[in-house]
Amino acid sequence: MSDTSVPGGSRSAPAFESTDGKTVPFRGGGFSPRPRKFIGLAVFVVLIAVWELGSRTGVISSLVLPAPSEAFGSFMDLVHSGNLWRHLSASLQRLVFGFSAGVSLGLICGTAAGLSSVARAIITPLVSAIFPIPKIALLPLFIIWFGIGEGSKVATILFGSFFPMVIATYSAIDNVDRTLIRMGQSFSLGKAQIIWKIVLPAALPGILSGTRIAASISIILLVAAEMIGAQYGIGAYVLLAGNLMATDQLIAGVAILSMLGLTVSWLISRLEKHFLGWRN
Repeated sequence: MSDTSVPGGSRSAPAFESTDGKTVPFRGGGFSPRPRKFIGLAVFVVLIAVWELGSRTGVISSLVLPAPSEAFGSFMDLVHSGNLWRHLSASLQRLVFGFSAGVSLGLICGTAAGLSSVARAIITPLVSAIFPIPKIALLPLFIIWFGIGEGSKVATILFGSFFPMVIATYSAIDNVDRTLIRMGQSFSLGKAQIIWKIVLPAALPGILSGTRIAASISIILLVAAEMIGAQYGIGAYVLLAGNLMATDQLIAGVAILSMLGLTVSWLISRLEKHFLGWRN
């Protein structure tokens, strides 16, 4: 075994020699990936360039799929009219409230199910019974309970993000290496110290992966909820554009949703980099 430098840092990580003499960088939790920042960007640029070329040459009908330049023009009209912020702020408020509440409750219930046999006996049957139900199918029921306003939309997002977090959290806690727990017990650590210093840090990669899944589901449910009885919101804008057959506005709305998803993914990646730096 030899040491190799860790990408982006001055520390060294162990590397193992394979049978053919090549060194294989290794880190706790998996092989050490090398960042390739510009490959993903290049893929997007090539796809958009081919799309634009196909639209301009008539290979792609503008009625079916308008050129990216037309969609960008609709986006700029949305910016100049001031409606972009109205739609985006409404969507962000619903997403932040619903996602934060769902993730927080899911983390609490998932931790309880992972650490307590009684809590698991109560929570897991309910999760198994309700999780497979499409959450958008429950939106009419939420409208009856909370009204057509913000309450039903936030409740839909909360409900959708809650269950992935519960499952991810207690599964991550279940998968914590028991050797680490026994090591903590051998050093006379109390139960609370073992949970706080060993179990939760070891389960954090799985918990953050569950957060990423919950965020994706939340954005999907946000759009679906805003298509029912919302004046402002990205989902309402997309629905209106579809009803008017304004495909350039429709593509602009979809692009905004894509950027929103990329932003949320980037934020979660920053959290992973901050809290999981010990894996390097």
